[in-house]
Amino acid sequence: MARKIGFYGILAYVIYGLFFYWYLFHFADTSLQFEYEGTRADPATFLNGRELMLSEEYSKVRNLLFFLSTPFEWLFYLFVLLLGLGNAFKKWAGQSSKFKAVQSAIYLFWLSLFAFAATTPLSYISYSLSKSYNISTQSFSSWMKDELIDFWVNFGMMIIIVGVLYWLINKSRKRWWLYAWLLSIPFTLFMMFLQPVVIDPLYNDFYPLKNKELEAKILEQAAKANIPAEHVFEVNMAEKTNSLNAYVNGIGSNSRIVLWDTTLNRLNDDQILFIMAHEMAHYVEKHIYFGIAGYLLLSLVGLYLSARIMEYVIGKWGKVLKVPAVNDIRSLPVFLMILSMLLFISSPFSNFVSRYQESRADKYAIEMTKNTDAAIGTFQELTRAGLSQVNPPLLVKIFRYGHPTMLERISMLEEYEINHKSRKAEAP
Repeated sequence: MARKIGFYGILAYVIYGLFFYWYLFHFADTSLQFEYEGTRADPATFLNGRELMLSEEYSKVRNLLFFLSTPFEWLFYLFVLLLGLGNAFKKWAGQSSKFKAVQSAIYLFWLSLFAFAATTPLSYISYSLSKSYNISTQSFSSWMKDELIDFWVNFGMMIIIVGVLYWLINKSRKRWWLYAWLLSIPFTLFMMFLQPVVIDPLYNDFYPLKNKELEAKILEQAAKANIPAEHVFEVNMAEKTNSLNAYVNGIGSNSRIVLWDTTLNRLNDDQILFIMAHEMAHYVEKHIYFGIAGYLLLSLVGLYLSARIMEYVIGKWGKVLKVPAVNDIRSLPVFLMILSMLLFISSPFSNFVSRYQESRADKYAIEMTKNTDAAIGTFQELTRAGLSQVNPPLLVKIFRYGHPTMLERISMLEEYEINHKSRKAEAP
């Protein structure tokens, strides 16, 4: 039975991979409809022939890697179960029942280490791809350092989460998912509070914006939006990437406005002010808090479904998967696989909500700045820097895009410009 499940698992993954290869490289049409040709949204008007070719090549391979990586994670957990690696991890963790927390931590370490070893080749391919297309400027040692930081940060958080989770499962087999969700609320808020000042600095150096004239303009813009900002931070990303970015993260007193130095180097002040107005819109429209509420709602549904599916799967295939009970630490790969599947399935919905919020932020930003040339120039430069597709395939947009496509964003700005000019012409 185990061999049959393993065979069908590999077969399903191969068929899935071939489908997306065919879809991305042979079926999907990324050309523009005729009404967009020649507009400022047409990449042919702001990218040269080589950039157009590279953006299509890079995007196709990058998208294929995205669609292959998540199911590969499921396949990894499946084979951990079928090959009985969970039994080995538990044996290496020791069998003493007096130290369940220590046993869980050691089991988790071995599972995390094997997962890291299994997924690093795909991560390295992604890194090499971005390096070959001059998106990444990061050295191998720096990339490896970030990967190891990721491993230890995730492992540290998972020790707490898994330890509490299995303690709850042992206390209440019927309602552990509800208690886990209730505890996740303060934990999520606490981690969001810590993110800007504890976790982010592990990867990069943050410091106050050096360009004080630009900082004054940004803070003046923030004051108009009633945002209590005192400083703008920049982060040294040029040694890692040529991509551009800016964001506002954190909650409460730890919230930060952050600009990548690559953004500062490649965009002018008007373009940066448009980006900042966009980020400020998320604060003004409380998108961060709506996002937290949405995440907590989805996590409640996800934990409930995970609990029900785990009971069913272990009840029916527990012997084959070598998991004797839900409250045994060896059920962790089942839980992680189910949770990953649910996140993948729900991503079209969460991406749709995110695209709506980002679209609202774009509209807020152009209403604040009234500078369509700067706004359109910003999106064109973002496209060039990241070799992004202006009009990505539908499935890529649904599963990958938390922002509107560049075609949609630039077209919205052109429409705004036309309407703005007509209103001015009609004004007495």
